[in-house]
Amino acid sequence: MKNTTPILSVQNLSIAFGKQTVVHDLSFEVFSDEIVGVVGESSSGKSVTALSIMGLLPKGNKHIQKGSIRFETMDLHMLSTDEFKSLRGNQISMIFQEPMSALNPSMRCGNQILEAILLHTSLTKKAAKEEVLRLMELVQLPDPKISFSKYPHQISGGQQQRIMIALAIACQPKLLIADEPTTALDVTVQKEIISLLKDIQKKTKMAMLFITHDLGLVSEIADRLLVMHQGKLVEQGLASSIFKSPKETYTQGLLGARPPMKKRPLRLPTVADSMDEKISIAFETKKARNEKHKKIYCQPPILEAVHLKKEFMTPIGWLGEKSRFTAINDVNFKLFPGETLGLVGESGCGKSTLAKAILQLESLEEGTILYEGIDIKKLKGKALKKFRKEVQLVFQDPFASLNPSIRIGKAIMEPMRVHKMYATQKQRKEKTLELLQKVGLESIHFDRYPHEFSGGQRQRINIARALALEPKIIVCDESVSALDISVQAQILNLLNDLKDQFGFSYLFISHDLSVVRYMSDHLMVMKQGRMIEHGEADSVFSNPKNNYTQQLLAAIPSV
Repeated sequence: MKNTTPILSVQNLSIAFGKQTVVHDLSFEVFSDEIVGVVGESSSGKSVTALSIMGLLPKGNKHIQKGSIRFETMDLHMLSTDEFKSLRGNQISMIFQEPMSALNPSMRCGNQILEAILLHTSLTKKAAKEEVLRLMELVQLPDPKISFSKYPHQISGGQQQRIMIALAIACQPKLLIADEPTTALDVTVQKEIISLLKDIQKKTKMAMLFITHDLGLVSEIADRLLVMHQGKLVEQGLASSIFKSPKETYTQGLLGARPPMKKRPLRLPTVADSMDEKISIAFETKKARNEKHKKIYCQPPILEAVHLKKEFMTPIGWLGEKSRFTAINDVNFKLFPGETLGLVGESGCGKSTLAKAILQLESLEEGTILYEGIDIKKLKGKALKKFRKEVQLVFQDPFASLNPSIRIGKAIMEPMRVHKMYATQKQRKEKTLELLQKVGLESIHFDRYPHEFSGGQRQRINIARALALEPKIIVCDESVSALDISVQAQILNLLNDLKDQFGFSYLFISHDLSVVRYMSDHLMVMKQGRMIEHGEADSVFSNPKNNYTQQLLAAIPSV
């Protein structure tokens, strides 16, 4: 018999920051045996609602204007700070959107999970350590004993997210709030994590609030669906029904903005297009694509990697022993002017390490990187400064790559000042305001700090900063992974427009294969540091040669 008493009841909730109301009269319920998905664009109120349930809004819950949040028999508004601390991480837990910001950089990964278990359970330290290793194995971290001893900065973004998931489920909570829990994970690990969360939820009868911008994922995990827009609940119901026949125009727009797998639109439709009834989709023809590729590949490469190899020393076990780990192993590729070269592979395969090596943020044991025919190791003085201006990186973690004490306008202007672009500060400000508009932000955002933006908005700021120097190459390392589906479409359209206008080249790293297929001219597949498949993007997707590539494509969620 279905439980008729909700474990979580949110009624008439309104939240405001200053004079701006960000959540309007929101009501919904979550039951102990179900997974409720929450979708919507950035700033729709999804994460703010989650933080209000956890009592983690700035200055507590003073921003709540009206409404109630009840967990079982408790009114969360009425709990003391100590009562909330006892509840949080124990009965109610949360997987945060940005793992590097949520994890303590000075604590080993295993100790962070261990601390939570010792705080909320009666297990001995020895038994708690064994439980940590079990959880690490459960979320499929490589070699749990090694992972236990590593610091957050020593593991990939996907592995950081798996640590967060292990931490969140460590005390077997009654309610798990998962805020973009698979953002940094590749498709195979996404599928495994979704299966894991569903399995845990069924076995424990744990309730789950699953917040995501990935419509494919939410279609696979959610029983019911809440669709939010500008702080309001615009549609709710059975997930299967909404995906099959969405009633609201906004929901229809969300579903239509995802890049299709079989055809390549010249431009992706956005939610705004759908709301304005301006959708007219034209598709790239095979003839046009062939002509474009003829122009790209008749030129010499702008960047060439030859026999790249990168190794790290990693700790083993409990006593500080170290082992040699090969992150990049004999990698070769060419990037041409005006080309978008896609790079995919599971977390920890070496994608981000390769990106950092190109930017000289990581040194190489072997191999050569040629930029416009010159070995980048030989660049010095003005030549090196020119290289750093012309090759930009959009980082995976949008919050960690922004200085929290600097307003975003200054953060975008600073690279222009360093490289002596534009004669005056006024001109640099005008350029910054133009860039903010291009990435979907407004002039009022110029004087705000990074913490005042959503994860998706912070990533748009990082993209604007990369564009500020008018580079020849942009390395996009999961650059749209934190963006909702509509803003993602805007940014992908923008990147393509800029490439057409200025002849940029992109090394486009992503776990989202539908996005990679839409963006890429050629595609590289990495596994365990090696390049295992390389070819024209459509050919790789339609006829993958390697078994691993076939597994990646089979794991793509579908709506």
